[in-house]
Formats: sequence, structure tokens, C-alpha cells
Amino acid sequence: MNQLTRLPGAFEPATAPPRRRRQARSGVFGVLDIGSTKVVCLIARIESDGSPRVLGFGWQRGRGVKGGSIVDLEEAERAIRAAVGQAEEMADTRLSGAIVNLSCGQPDSRQLHLQWDIGGRAVTEADLRAILHDGRRRTAEEGRETVHAIPLGFTVDATPGADDPRGMICDVLGARLHMVSAAEASLRNLGACLMRCDLEVEELVSAPLAAGLATLVEDEKQLGATVIDMGGGTTSLAVFSEGHLVHTAQIPVGGGQVTNDLATILSTPVAHAERMKTLHGAVHGGADDEREYLPVPLLGEDEHHIARIPRAMVVGIIKPRLEETFELLKDKLDQSGLGKEGGARVVLTGGASQLVGVREMAARILDRQVRLGRPQALRGLAEAASGPAFAGAVGLLMWGAGEGRPVLDIAPGPVKAGGAFRRLIHWLKDRV
Repeated sequence: MNQLTRLPGAFEPATAPPRRRRQARSGVFGVLDIGSTKVVCLIARIESDGSPRVLGFGWQRGRGVKGGSIVDLEEAERAIRAAVGQAEEMADTRLSGAIVNLSCGQPDSRQLHLQWDIGGRAVTEADLRAILHDGRRRTAEEGRETVHAIPLGFTVDATPGADDPRGMICDVLGARLHMVSAAEASLRNLGACLMRCDLEVEELVSAPLAAGLATLVEDEKQLGATVIDMGGGTTSLAVFSEGHLVHTAQIPVGGGQVTNDLATILSTPVAHAERMKTLHGAVHGGADDEREYLPVPLLGEDEHHIARIPRAMVVGIIKPRLEETFELLKDKLDQSGLGKEGGARVVLTGGASQLVGVREMAARILDRQVRLGRPQALRGLAEAASGPAFAGAVGLLMWGAGEGRPVLDIAPGPVKAGGAFRRLIHWLKDRV
């Protein structure tokens, strides 16, 4: 027997566990997905292979949130406390803060092209920080806080395509930045609500970015794809290209509006309208829809007064609302001016994406290839919490594991001293 055979594994690097991402969280951490229809809390830790393991899970019906923004601090506090309490009890730990999704404050996405005078010397990290600070300053002048400042590429004098220009010598450094911002007032309400729950906002992550991290495969991020997260109170989109988030947008229409349409037109309780949408909802009719009748309890009537309507009527109520939703999304994509950069592929996720026929409708209106996206499976997460409705929460965990963060970790984010949201938290502590 030669020496190599006596050293099993000595030349087997492929079987070694993947290295932990540099920006991954250490220890136990929590995430909060605060939506209009539900609040989800997950507690996890990053395993040696770099993937998160869920230790605790909490879920509550959304209260005090409308269109992604907090409108009732007390109601929102109750829902968040209950969800966090469930997760803490399951994980046998207590959270002092969490990574939180951003869907409030009318999130805005824009690309900036900045020039910075270097003067014939080597580019330093201080230069890159100065460029990012200039981008944040421009956002702050409009009364908004920067949540993400993502470098999409640099131009060294006349040569584009540099991902990391540090150490390169040039006269002028150009930078293409993607800035995601939100209204200060809405962020203060979010921060105040979390403080009432004895929690700190450790990081803010754009909701559609989180959905994309949970559902897109790596090739889709590189070649170009748009993820559409169809939530209860809002529908948001995120465009990925060359591995970067290049655009986000949001419209104040979601699955909750479909439920309200059913409840209003059929004069039935909201809870029953939600049940009808879940069990019988679709956007295209079937051969038997006119002959299949569904029971509908009426508002204010006793349990013996139940109307019966054809299933075709339910389809007729749902279809126009979802057509409107996709037409609005198409307008948002057209207005972005990204063209082919957004790719020819759309991934639908979120609770409302599960209605029968939504995929086909989206493909027709958006004129793109469409697939339904489920979040990737995580160890420790129950099957009931792994559907499209939980893509945002799973994506927040992926962010905690280091996914989706800029290659250049130079932006002074909320976790680092001096971050914009850190200053906001200090402001709240002095005044709330």
C-alpha cells in the first residue's frame, strides 16, 4: 500500500465544507418579516457549511400595518411581540434585535453615476467611502434615508468594468451606484414600534431583495431576472443582473385587495372571502364553473341565511384585480429603463402567486418567461412555513448568512458605527 492510500481525505478538497462567508452573522440571530397580513419571526444560527439552521419560528396575523407601513403602533406591537415570543420560546433564547424587511416608506430605487477626482494616485478605500457618502448625501437632501448603497461597477479613467478599483492608479474614478431609500418618517415609525417591543433594528433589507435571495438561482441573478413578490398589502419587484440588485419597485396592491373585493361584492365576512380565495380562487374559468355553486354567508345574517353563487362569479371578481396588478408592474418595469438588463425571465413568489392561472396571466401581460418560485429549503424550518408566502422571511435569513451583500463591504450600514439607521435609532432613544 502506498502512502497516499494511508491518508484518506488528504487530497479530497471537494468534500470539505464550504467556507463561511465573510459577512455572515455569527452566533444566534433573528429576522422579522413585518407585513400587512402576517408577521413572521425566525431565529437561526449559521452552520459550519455556511447555511442557516432555523431554531425558532413564530407567526401571527398582521395587525396595525397597511400597505407595508405601520399605521397603528399598539396593534403592530402586539403582533410583533407575539410572533417574536413564539420564536424565542421554541429557540430557548431571547432576541435583543433583528434583521427587518423594508416595505414601508414608499421605497425608491435609483442609479447614480458619480465622478471622483483621484489625481493620478492609487484609489483607496477612503475614496470609495467618499463616493458612497456623496450618494447618501444626495438621497438625504430629499428627506429620505438610504437603506442600500450598492456599487454596480467602476470606471477607471476611460476603462469601465472594474468591480474593485482599490489600488488602481487613475485621474478620475467613475462609480455606478444603486441607491435604495425610504421616507424618514416611516422609518421612524418602524423604529419606534420595534423599540416598544424591546428590539433594535440591526439591519434593514429591501423586501423584494429578500424574496429574490430566497427564490432565484445563481444563473438567474447573473443572466438577468425579475422577482415579483405578491404580498398581502403590496406587490414588489426586484431586478437582478450580473449578480447585482439593479432596481426595485413597489405598488400598493396585493392579495388583501383581492380578498376585500370578494368581501365587498359578495357582502360576506372578510374571513370567509379569504377562505374562498384560497380554496376556489383562480384567474381563468373552467368548464364547470357556471354549474359549480359555492355557499356564501351574508353579512349581518344568521347562519341559516346562506347565498349560493357560481364559481365563475369568484373568478370574475379576482381576474380584473390581478390584471390591474400586472399592468401596474409592467409600467414600473418600462419606467425603469433597464431594457434587456432585467432579463427575459420573471419569478413569481408570495402568497397571492399561488392562485390558479396567475403564472399564465403574468406571462401574457409582462411578455416574459414566468415561473413560480418557492424559497429554498432550510434545515429546521417546518414544511408549513416553507411556501411562497414565507419567501421574504427566508430571504432575510439568507442575507444574515452573507447572501446578496455587495462585493465591496464599504457602505457604513446599520450594523456598523455611524450608519444612517443607527443614527435614527439614537434619535428615537432620545425622543420616544
